[in-house]
Amino acid sequence: MKKMSIKPAWWEEFKVFAIKGNAMALAVGTIIGGAFSTITKSLTNDIIMPIVNIFLGGADFSDAKIQLPRMPWVEATYETVVNAEGAEVVQEVHNYLTYGNFISAIINFLILAIVVFMIVKGLNKLAELGKKEEAAEEPAPEPQPEPEPVPTKEELLLAEIRDLLKEKNN
Repeated sequence: MKKMSIKPAWWEEFKVFAIKGNAMALAVGTIIGGAFSTITKSLTNDIIMPIVNIFLGGADFSDAKIQLPRMPWVEATYETVVNAEGAEVVQEVHNYLTYGNFISAIINFLILAIVVFMIVKGLNKLAELGKKEEAAEEPAPEPQPEPEPVPTKEELLLAEIRDLLKEKNN
């Protein structure tokens, strides 16, 4: 009796994926991407945004927000905070639309996209140069004559019938 396998259909495909190193390359790429994201975020927040803020009158762009109104039927929420003197103060909790963070995230994305585009473009250029050098080193193969096609059984049978008819007519 044949032993039944309970493995899912995708298991073999996954094993090939993991063994070929694609999973490891993906993991390394994710880690490098995360680290690169921090560099991009720092570039945006520490270098580009201060320059942008010069044109915005020195406002801290990352803290840009709009206070949303409280609906009349919703009770206000309060929280207790400690002020600069160390005293506890009760204040109302407000709801904000923080669009400055969103704009900063868009700028981060655009910078990251441009840098990745430039890297991929450079790698493609290097790959093209490598292919051109390989093509220049290898001489072009001489064209080989195509072999005669092997006749099918029907063609052999028809040729035999033709030859028999020729003999009969002669």
